Amino acid sequence: MPLHLPRLGTALWRLFVDAVRVYITLLKVMVPALLVVKALDVMGATRWIGLAIAPLMELVGLPAEMGMVWAATLLTNIFTGLVVFFEVAGDASLSVAQVNVLGALLLIGHSLPVEGAVAKRAGVPWWATIALRVGGALVFGALLHGGYQVLGLWWPEFGQQPVELAWRPEPAVDGVGHWLLGQLSTLGLIFLIILALMALLEALRALRLERLVHLALAPLLGMLGIGRGAANVTVIGVTLGLSYGAGLLIRDLDAGVMSRRDAVLALCFLGLCHSVIEDTLLILLMGAELWAVLGARIAFAIVVMALIARWPVVTPSSAGGVKHRS
Repeated sequence: MPLHLPRLGTALWRLFVDAVRVYITLLKVMVPALLVVKALDVMGATRWIGLAIAPLMELVGLPAEMGMVWAATLLTNIFTGLVVFFEVAGDASLSVAQVNVLGALLLIGHSLPVEGAVAKRAGVPWWATIALRVGGALVFGALLHGGYQVLGLWWPEFGQQPVELAWRPEPAVDGVGHWLLGQLSTLGLIFLIILALMALLEALRALRLERLVHLALAPLLGMLGIGRGAANVTVIGVTLGLSYGAGLLIRDLDAGVMSRRDAVLALCFLGLCHSVIEDTLLILLMGAELWAVLGARIAFAIVVMALIARWPVVTPSSAGGVKHRS
C-alpha cells in the first residue's frame, strides 16, 4: 500500500493539536492546584494535617509519627512522602507488616489537591474523592493490619521482621526557583506522555487491535459497572496514572464518546488503583511486599467498585456532576 505523505502529515498534525487540547485542559486544572499546594506547604499545612491524623495511625498499627509521612503524601505526592519517611524511619523501628500498611495508605491516599481537582473537572465532587481516597486508604490499611494480627495467632513471626531500608532518596532542594523548575519539568514530561499515549491509541485503532483490548477487559469492566467506552482510559490510568487517564477521559466525555456514569465509575476505580507500575516500585523501596501493595490493592479496588456498581452510592446527575441516591 503506497504511503500518502500529505495524509500522514495531516493525521500527525491533528494528533498533535488534539494532544495540545487535552494538555491545556489538564493545565487549567493542575497549575492552580499546584500553586495552592505550594502555598499550603509554605504555611505549614503538612505539619497541621500530620498532627490531625496522628491518632488514626494507631487504628492501623502504626506509630503516630507516620501521620506526618501520610500528610506529606496526601498534600503532595508519594516521592515527597518517601523523603519524609526516610527522615523519620531511622527513629521508628518498623516491621515489614507496618511498612505494608503504611504503603497501602500512601498508594491510595496521595496527591489529593491535584488529582482531586482533575477528578472534579470530570464530574467527581471533592467529597467523593476525599471519602474514597482517604476512607478507602484507612479501610485497606485496617484490613491489612487485621490480617497480620489474625495470621499472627498461628504464625507469630509473620510480617514482624524489621524492615530493611535499601535506598534513601536525595532530599529536595529548598527554594521557589528549584520548585518551579521541577514543576515545569514534570509538566513538560506530562505533555510528551499524553502525546505518546494518544499516538498509541490511534495506532491500535488503525491496526484494529483496540477491539481486542475491549474484549479482554469486558468481564472486569462489566463487574465494575463501567462501559466499554472507558476501557482505554481505564487501562492508561491503572498502568500510568490517574492524571493521564483522566486527561483522555475528559476529552472523550466532552466529545460525547463516554457517558457521565462511566466517567465517574472509572475515576472512582482509578482513585483506588492507578499508576500500578511507578507508584508500586516507589513503595517497594520502603521494604514493602509486592503481594500487599499490588495484589491486595487491586483485589480491594475491584471488590469496592463491584459493590458500588451494584448498590450505587452516587449516580450522574443531569447537570454533569453526581448526586446522592438515597
